[in-house]
Amino acid sequence: MSVNLSLQTRSIPQPAAMLELIKPITWFPPIWAYLCGAVSAGVGFGSNWPMVILGMVLAGPIVCGMSQAANDWCDRHVDAVNEPYRPIPSGRIPGRWGLWIALAMSAVALAVGWMLGPWGFYATIFGVLAAWAYSAEPVRLKRSGWWGPGLVGLCYEGLPWFTGAAVLAQGVPSFYVVTLAALYAFGAHGIMTLNDFKALEGDRQHGVRSLPVMLGPEVAAKIACTVMAMAQLLVIALLLIWGRPYHALAVTALLLAQLAAMRVMLRDPKAKAPWYNGTGVVLYVSGMMVSAFAIRTLEAIQ
Repeated sequence: MSVNLSLQTRSIPQPAAMLELIKPITWFPPIWAYLCGAVSAGVGFGSNWPMVILGMVLAGPIVCGMSQAANDWCDRHVDAVNEPYRPIPSGRIPGRWGLWIALAMSAVALAVGWMLGPWGFYATIFGVLAAWAYSAEPVRLKRSGWWGPGLVGLCYEGLPWFTGAAVLAQGVPSFYVVTLAALYAFGAHGIMTLNDFKALEGDRQHGVRSLPVMLGPEVAAKIACTVMAMAQLLVIALLLIWGRPYHALAVTALLLAQLAAMRVMLRDPKAKAPWYNGTGVVLYVSGMMVSAFAIRTLEAIQ
């Protein structure tokens, strides 16, 4: 498929294309992680609801949306091979509009982050810098199949979780919160590796050394599944140690369901990776919320 050159004559973006650029479907993981953090903080929502809602909007539509716009701008040549129908290579967002949108949303993110207090603002600075470091030259951590998914996993799951807890607690979250946020961020490396399967051909042509490109779909899928399962096994072990056996049992049941889905996916990783991202990942993030409720009162009873 080739880029529709007739659309390159546009001078302003299509409104629908701008919404497509920031990919609403990708907003759920950081929104959910921020909510997990807010729950795990052990602070009643009560009068804190505005900070919870504002943080969810910041994590999803603003910061995640900005990162998608930045990535699409920096990946416009790769997308011309993989997905030429996307807003920028198709011409529905012409010229340098993709860059301007990403930069404007970066500024909006910092302004909203400031409204969440020091912890929210510092976390927003980190998230904005990480988004550009992932996509933009000369850093472009996306080129690495190890560092790229690791950074995205951290920013999709770990950072929002930490931020949600820090904003409500108005300080450094507890050891329990930081530990679980880190483990689920580590496991998300596997989710992001599976997400790289859709861009195999373009990544090969443009020197993006994702794990599917370097190791092949079969080996990369096995690594992704191992990372996801290991993170959750550690979570289960910690919940048992911390005296939360019923929550540990619930996370175990969710992990067993994921293992069944992984078996299906591993039969044909390239074809089934998108399917797994729509099934197994739901089970993964459900375990995050179970774990958040598990540690909600731990600090108070120690």
